[in-house]
Amino acid sequence: MENTDFINLLKDNGQFSDTSSVQVDVSKDVEHTEGTTILAVRYRAGVLVAGDRRATMGNTVVYDRADKVVSVDDQSVLALSGSPANAYEIARMLEISFQHYRRSQLQEMSLDGKLRTLSRLIRENLSMALQGIGVVVPIYATYDSAHDDGAKGGGKIFFYDVLGAAFESVDFCTTGSGSHLIRGALYFLNRWGGKGFAEMDFDEVLSIALKLLETAAEYDTGTGGYKPETQIFPQIMQVTDEGIETVLDSHLQSIYETQLH
Repeated sequence: MENTDFINLLKDNGQFSDTSSVQVDVSKDVEHTEGTTILAVRYRAGVLVAGDRRATMGNTVVYDRADKVVSVDDQSVLALSGSPANAYEIARMLEISFQHYRRSQLQEMSLDGKLRTLSRLIRENLSMALQGIGVVVPIYATYDSAHDDGAKGGGKIFFYDVLGAAFESVDFCTTGSGSHLIRGALYFLNRWGGKGFAEMDFDEVLSIALKLLETAAEYDTGTGGYKPETQIFPQIMQVTDEGIETVLDSHLQSIYETQLH
């Protein structure tokens, strides 16, 4: 069966344009929606991915229930920072590309193929990023099953720069407007906290993730914190060999009331 790249197929039919060839004149005064803190931590059984819910435009809070952690297939989660409009479009095209490959080739796309597809989508967003109104810096988390050649499987975390270059992060990764406030804390806890993240169970890394998101929210106006009066909780997903699971708000509420009060 012919191996057809879905993104190029859309381009050939005029349904998807390569933004790298589009010249757009946008005023520097245009304000765009952004602001967030997202993080991913590799623990014993897989990867935890977490993100706050706030979207800002300059000094204005536009929305406090934005979805920044989305699943793109049965084993992959994309955490989004930067411009929501561009980020959601990249996530949508990535999901469609994975679906098209699976249906046309009757098999899942390889991990390398998925990483290259996301790299290409980010690179095609470069013209918007260079104008300062469409930067997207995602974290891609997945679970890679063990291979026939003996290669060990497990949770994997990848992050990207604005040019689409992919880098694997062994233990943890964070990005967004509040990431610089918690990156050092993640390193400290992983190295000198008594137990590395890879040795922890899910509830242990979940507690750490919630505390660090609250820390980022305290010092970064672009990051939203927990609000008991409105019941706004962060988005938390875990990726394991059993697939993707979203942590319920009721479970998060119990942790906030018992550990973060």
